[in-house]
This record gives sequence, C-alpha cells and structure tokens, in this order.
Amino acid sequence: MVVQEVRGQIQTPFRRLTFGIMLGYVCMMISLMTPAALLLSFKMIEIDPTNYEVSYGLVAGIGAVFAIIGNPLGGAISDRTNIGFGRRRTWILVGPLMGCLALVWIGFATDIWQVIVGWCIAQLFFNFAMAAYTALIPDQVEVKKQGTISGLLGLALPLSLTIGMILMMALKTIPTSSKWLLISIIGVVGPIISLFIIRDGKVTIVQKEKEKISVKEKLSRIYPNPRKYPEFTWAILSKFLVNMGLAYSLYTAVMLVKRMDLSQAEATDVVGTIKIVALIATAFTSIIGGKLSDRFGKQKPFLYACGMITIAGLMVFAFVPSITAFLIAAVVIGLAAGCFTSVDMALVARILPSKEDSAKDFGLMNVANALPQSLVPAIAPLLLAAGSMTGIGEWTFFYIALAVCVLLGTLAFKPIPEVGERMKHESAAITGGTVHHTKPL
Repeated sequence: MVVQEVRGQIQTPFRRLTFGIMLGYVCMMISLMTPAALLLSFKMIEIDPTNYEVSYGLVAGIGAVFAIIGNPLGGAISDRTNIGFGRRRTWILVGPLMGCLALVWIGFATDIWQVIVGWCIAQLFFNFAMAAYTALIPDQVEVKKQGTISGLLGLALPLSLTIGMILMMALKTIPTSSKWLLISIIGVVGPIISLFIIRDGKVTIVQKEKEKISVKEKLSRIYPNPRKYPEFTWAILSKFLVNMGLAYSLYTAVMLVKRMDLSQAEATDVVGTIKIVALIATAFTSIIGGKLSDRFGKQKPFLYACGMITIAGLMVFAFVPSITAFLIAAVVIGLAAGCFTSVDMALVARILPSKEDSAKDFGLMNVANALPQSLVPAIAPLLLAAGSMTGIGEWTFFYIALAVCVLLGTLAFKPIPEVGERMKHESAAITGGTVHHTKPL
C-alpha cells in the first residue's frame, strides 16, 4: 500500500500564524454567521411573509448538507492542491471569494430557489476555507502548542456573532441588500489580508510503501472503535446533544417576529443585545470554569451543573414570553455555555484514544459542535408543527424539545470516566482482577 509523506512545509512564526488565522477566520465567520443568526431569517420574511418559518427551515436544512460535506471535501481538495501559492492559501482565497459572491446573490434574491442555491454555495465554499484554515494548525504548529491556537479559534464563533450583531444594530436602517454586501466585503477582505501574514507554499510529497491493513482497521482509523474507546463516543454524543440546546439562538430572530410580533428593526436590537450579554457571560465562565475544574480535580459535576442550568434557561424561553425574561435566560445559558465549553474541552483532551491522532479526533468532535448550528434551524418547523398539533404550543414545544436534548446530553456524561478513573482501553491489561506489569529492562 502506498501512502504519502509531506516534506518541505513552510513554517510561519507561531504568533504571526495565530494572528493571521484569527483575523481571516473571524472576518469570514462574520459573513457566514450573521446571515445564519439574523439576515437569512429576514430575507425569508421578505420573500415568503406567510410561511417564512418553514421556508427558512428548508433553506437551512439543504444548506446544512453542503456544510457537512464541505469541510471534509474541502480538506481533501486542499491536501491535493500542491501549487506555489500554497495548498491552504489557495482555498483561503477561493473559499471566501466564492462564498461572499453567493451572499451578494442572496441579498438581491427575489425567489426561494435563489436563496437556496446561494446559501448552498456559501456553505460549501466557506467550509472549504474553514478546512484550509484549521489544516494550518497540524501543518505548521508543534503539538504542544496546538491546544493553545485551537482554543483561540474556538472563540472565533461567539466573537464573530457578536461583531456581526453590533454591526446590524448600528446599521439597521440601511437596505437589507446593503447589509448583505457589507458582510460580504468583510468576509473577503479579512481572509485576503491574512494571506499576507500566513506563509505557505508548494511541498514535496513522497510516496512510501506501507503494510496492508484490514478494512476494520481502516475504519477504526477514521473513527475510534466504540467498543474499545466507548468514552470517546459518549463524549461526542453528549457534546452534540448539549450543543443542540445551545443552538437555540439561531432561531431567535424568527421567534421574535413570529411569536412576539416585533418588526425587523426591533428584532435586530433584541437579537444583538442577547448575543452581546450571552458572550459576556460565556467569556466570564469560560475563564473560571476550567480553573475551578482543575482546582477540585473533577469535571463531570461541572458538566452536570451546566446541563441543568441550560435546561432552566430554555424553560424560561418556553414558558415566559417576555423580552426581559429572554435576556435573563440568555445570560443564564451563556454562563452555562462558557463553563461547559472550557470543561468539556479539557474532558475531550483527556479521553482522546490516541495522542498521535489528536488532530483527527478533535476534528470529529468539531462535527458535534458545528452540526447543531445547521440542524436546529432545519428541524425547527417540524418541532413547531408538532407543538401546534399536540396543543402544547409551538414555541413551548420547540424549547422543551431542545431542553430534552440537553438533558439526554447531560446524562451521556455518566459513562465517561472522571479525572483519575481508569478508562476501558487503559484497563485492557487487567484480567481476573490481576494487573499484568511489564518487567523493567
């Protein structure tokens, strides 16, 4: 079997690389997440005023498919784009450029099919660029510093959402098409500037012979064997389910217009305020959550608490239709989200099956982070319809369903070993109650 080894990778100084990635990634995410959280909802209200919640779910659902395939497909194409401009830099340029052209198309769209086509193209090419940015970390960063830059990259999403909301609040009186054009410019300019900061280039790919392995082993290298590493699968499941609840905010704009009868301008102010106060709360507990967990030598009690607090916040959204209550609930959920993110990241780092495959396994975990952001808007119309049919109430049922996801995700932490407890694959040498030690040399 022939495998490839990459040689001659150009290195960018760590601080320079970190700044370049953060600048380009945050600007790109502003242009992607601002529509996801606000502008796309308003666009569907304009095009389909009587049935916009269903139309928005349709657009988000189809776009989610392209988002899911875009990252691995973009990574594979980036790996094979071996030119002088750089494997990663090429798609850092092409991805946002194509994605932002699609956003401009959406800004001037007049039919649902135009929005669907534009959003699918945007999701696909932005994910190409995301894959290129994140691939720079294993390409150019030594293993002991990868956690640092990955942690900073994790701040890109809430930071970009907050910046986007502040912009929308400040410019809420300008035409919608102008807002789409503005975020498109930001989404292109940031990555282009980052190209002058990040170094990259053509590499030498050496073909090497490798022993043949079975299909089962090949699959285990893609995804760790659930029987051998059950804690990894439980961690992915718990992360996915909790993030389903935390993705409630992506449907807030629709909820405020449909449920609270707010205008687009009023909804923009409320959504922006919710994002800002939630970010402040998240930033506060993300700093202290991990430190407290380390101090007490426990992770699961913090994660259990975060789950219960998130459920309490969602229950406020479900049963107290008040703007003031929504703001309070957003702060509560933000406090839980910050602690959850920091402690869960430490838990994931501890239970990874293999240090050699840490980048790949973290990538699998990132799917559990990203997928709910597209999935919740896609299934929202179904949940609203179910709430209407059962008589519980559309929005009450919607938030209860997300709270149930968080509850199940919280329960999924139980099988994961606590700090200091032995994991299943670490106890493979223990049989019949006897530990088999190796003899010293």
